[in-house]
Amino acid sequence: MKVDARRVDAFLRSPGDCRVVLLYGDDAGLVRERAETLVVAVAGTRDDPFRVTEADRDDIARLADEASSLPLTGGRRVVRLRDVTDAAATAAVQTLLRSPAPALVVIEGTGLPARSRLRTLLEAAQDGAAIGCYPDDARALGDAIRGMFTAAGVQVDRETLAWLTTQLGADRASTRGEIEKLALFAGAGGTVDLQAAMTCVGDLAGLSLDDALFAATEGDLTTTDRALELAIAEGATAVGVIRATLMHLQRLHRARLAMDGGLSSADATKAARPPVFFRRLGAFSRALAVWSTSALTAALAGLAQAERACKRTGAPDLTICRNAVLALARRAAATRAR
Repeated sequence: MKVDARRVDAFLRSPGDCRVVLLYGDDAGLVRERAETLVVAVAGTRDDPFRVTEADRDDIARLADEASSLPLTGGRRVVRLRDVTDAAATAAVQTLLRSPAPALVVIEGTGLPARSRLRTLLEAAQDGAAIGCYPDDARALGDAIRGMFTAAGVQVDRETLAWLTTQLGADRASTRGEIEKLALFAGAGGTVDLQAAMTCVGDLAGLSLDDALFAATEGDLTTTDRALELAIAEGATAVGVIRATLMHLQRLHRARLAMDGGLSSADATKAARPPVFFRRLGAFSRALAVWSTSALTAALAGLAQAERACKRTGAPDLTICRNAVLALARRAAATRAR
């Protein structure tokens, strides 16, 4: 089923007999937040080793077995699956839906295309659900920020709220972190004014992993470094960042191939799949002007090597991840400078 936007919060708190939930969209922080809400709603906690299993796409072959297992302590299990691809997950989920597996499977698919087969499958399934997770518009963001302050017992005036909506919203996790910092500054029962907001909200607050990736491929080394640091601080894993970078470069590569076939940059950008978010169109077009098809092919090969290196026991995975993304930014910057 496709969950109506007005019912999302209620569904997350009580998913009922639903067995597979797909969370997809551009807001990785919101995907993560909603996944955690579902886990707690069913298992009671995020870290019960008997009732909560975390996996990634390398574990997709074990999905049905994990969902069929019964916890030793009783209750319903949750299997949280991250970093999925359409090709790898769709067949596994089809098999799962045909089985009587009782667990709730929560799938995080931030990189899935708009016409994802997995999304179509779960929207049509009676015991499946698909929920889009996208950055809030100004009104919804204002409501979300106000709700976070209210939950913390803190008040915020209209002027400050309006300013915060211009600074936050790129990623739900980042937004929540900044609001929690402001609420702590004001204290329970206090009020956040504009001066406090401007003092406390860092200049990284509106940045996300997507900002790091788009900045890297257009050669903005400073923004890449700052946004990547924030994404890692917010919980992004080294392998997760590498895979997100791979998907970003693959989309650029397909668009660049289309340009080699005669399409203009604007038409190639418009035809990109998954579609480029409208706020990113300029950065995507600038990246297409910087990267050739052969350069993107070489970069993709380098990232695949970086992913393998991150998985080696004892490897400094975060250092490998940072170096791989920053190398893209340096290469793009050098190409622009020619």
